[in-house]
Amino acid sequence: MSVFLLSSVKFLGGPVAGVTMGLSFGATLALTVAGMMTSVFLFSVIGNAVHNRYVARQRLKNKPMFSKKNRRIVTVWKRTGMWGIAFLTPILLSPIVGTVLATVLGVSQGRILLHMLWSAVFWGTAITLTMFELSHLPFLQFLHK
Repeated sequence: MSVFLLSSVKFLGGPVAGVTMGLSFGATLALTVAGMMTSVFLFSVIGNAVHNRYVARQRLKNKPMFSKKNRRIVTVWKRTGMWGIAFLTPILLSPIVGTVLATVLGVSQGRILLHMLWSAVFWGTAITLTMFELSHLPFLQFLHK
């Protein structure tokens, strides 16, 4: 359950927790992907509501709508579209932020789910494999009980 819950909030936490708990590669990967996809599904449904609330709070605080961070996100979107957002979500963003961002940019729920799924499988495999292969190194011994 820990791997699943960590992956739904911060993707990198899933593989670390799986290796630490002594789960198999397959179980860690499956729980990591399932956790991210659960979060993606839930926030693709409520993404617009979250965005509208955020915008309203920003306006109340008289904060600018276009920050340096927002401009970078729009630049990535213009260059790569949903593919780029999905690719960056597990490693730079979180499943929640990436999904809300895609929803706000007008991507359909079906496209969000498809792109986030391949991204979760790709990054889940890469990160979980890396954690399993490198867990024997002295500076990563904390991964073992």
